[in-house]
Amino acid sequence: MPFIHEFFYYPFFGVIHKAGFWHSISKLTGETIQFKQKILRMKKTIGILGGFALSMLFMTVNAQEPTTPTTTTPSTTTWDYKKNPTVDSINAKYKDKMVPARTPMTLEQIYPVVGQYQTTVNTTDAPAVKITLDETNKGLVWIEGLPQGKVKAMLRKSPSTYKIPAQKTEDGKDVAEGTLVYDKDANTLNIVIGAPYNAEDPHAVFATTPAEQTVVEEVKTKGSKTKVKTKKVKPWTYSGTKIAVETASTAPVNQ
Repeated sequence: MPFIHEFFYYPFFGVIHKAGFWHSISKLTGETIQFKQKILRMKKTIGILGGFALSMLFMTVNAQEPTTPTTTTPSTTTWDYKKNPTVDSINAKYKDKMVPARTPMTLEQIYPVVGQYQTTVNTTDAPAVKITLDETNKGLVWIEGLPQGKVKAMLRKSPSTYKIPAQKTEDGKDVAEGTLVYDKDANTLNIVIGAPYNAEDPHAVFATTPAEQTVVEEVKTKGSKTKVKTKKVKPWTYSGTKIAVETASTAPVNQ
């Protein structure tokens, strides 16, 4: 027969045995704790899954965004030799020994024969002679003011020894072979037409009076026949001095 003190009165439940009550309470408390632990584990799981999902979403967004390459402009430093003490010390040793740059040569310095000439000898047949450079061939010059007409001469020895080849002028005149020499030191021009050019000694022709030369001419007649004629030609000579004229030809020339 249980004792009275083993029971007690509880509202809404009436009289309850103490042992059963505490057993119910302990059972309820254990289940509550297990339930709370389960909820806590679920929260952790949800938090982990949520963090993972956010990380994947962040990586996907970054992968879709185009990456703009960053260009780094290298810094350029201009070196000024004037502010370099080493350069100054080297220049100081050779300052008095430096040779100034040569000024560009003029057309007449490169081709001294080019220019205008006057004479005291050929005052009647060639009072004014002009020599110009060919526009396309710098080895050719044109002589104007001669009684033979405009004559071509070819450079044979630099700077001013030319051969006058046998030729026909623009006016149809036949010009025999000759020589042209300009002496820069004496500032004199000598021409002979009607004497063969002496390649070994071009000046020899001016040392003596040239002898008459026999010139062979071919004259075409009617039909296919060609008549050959020979005639004596007395060499024609010219001697003059160059006129110093400041013209455009004295401008510097790019070599």
